[in-house]
Amino acid sequence: MKDVLIEDFKRITERDIPWDELRNKTFFITGATGLVGSLLVKFLLYANQTISLNAKIYAVVRNTEKADRIFAEEKTDALSYVVADLATEKVSYDGDCDYMIHAAAVTASKVMVSDPGGTIRTAIDGTEKMLQLAVEKKIKAFIYISSMEIYGQPKSEGKTAEKDLGYVDIETVRSCYPEGKRMCECMCTAYAAQYGVNVISARLAQTFGAGILPTENRVFAQFARSAVNGENIVLHTTGESEGNYVYTADAIAAILTLLVKGAAGEAYNIANEESHITIRNMAELVAKEIAGGKIQAVIDIPEDSASLGYAPPVKMWLDASKMRALGWTPEVGLIDAYKRMIRWME
Repeated sequence: MKDVLIEDFKRITERDIPWDELRNKTFFITGATGLVGSLLVKFLLYANQTISLNAKIYAVVRNTEKADRIFAEEKTDALSYVVADLATEKVSYDGDCDYMIHAAAVTASKVMVSDPGGTIRTAIDGTEKMLQLAVEKKIKAFIYISSMEIYGQPKSEGKTAEKDLGYVDIETVRSCYPEGKRMCECMCTAYAAQYGVNVISARLAQTFGAGILPTENRVFAQFARSAVNGENIVLHTTGESEGNYVYTADAIAAILTLLVKGAAGEAYNIANEESHITIRNMAELVAKEIAGGKIQAVIDIPEDSASLGYAPPVKMWLDASKMRALGWTPEVGLIDAYKRMIRWME
């Protein structure tokens, strides 16, 4: 495990999280080869070694070879794979379970517009399967990894709190992603009310930092690679959207906090409120602060931009006060997030 990730994980173990409530427990994590899922698995394995967490982890994966590559350095007997495609297959698991974290989802914008039906099925069918399993196993807590995109276009100025849902244009193909997230959260609320599942929705801002996967191609990774390679940052939109961000380790700490402190049936914004900036200004910030002014941010909108699946421009500033009320605070700002991510990438 690279030094920068070890530093991050050590800082998580030093946070005021009720570790005793997570000790000697079994965790069931979907989307385990994605960014959030893989970091949760890696952290729990690290915590086993450093703070005697004694966690048993079941990682839901579609491809065991990919999983072996991701967890090559960390894999121990504490980690087992459950092989399943949540969009099409039933999850077979006979053991006990204390905590579930459902992080599986389509995250590639191109797939959202090329396979919107599959995007919706993966979201809804996968979430229902996991909630049914949660009822069967009588789990302590279930975290649904949601997204800030659930808000659509906010109706009002100022910060966006959990009750401030805005407008989503369902005639736009890419709306399959935010509408799918909304339906999944509604299903979580239903299972909390009808079956007593302690389910909490974690509405993540754009999450990046140390631990991103080599295949990551979202804008933050593209910006970082441009800075490292000394190449201009090319924007394929006007960059007017106001981005909301959170560092990877801060997001993992928030999810663990929600496992033991979150309220059943409720949602929580996970964002660093200081890391709020337009896409264009972030590109210019990276060019100046990370690349030392040796590159520039330029706009080049391709004719087929609609096929790239970019989210529509949105002006939104996430309010994380509900999460902070649980004792969580973000520790890494935007510039340090880039520096730590680049250390990881290099």
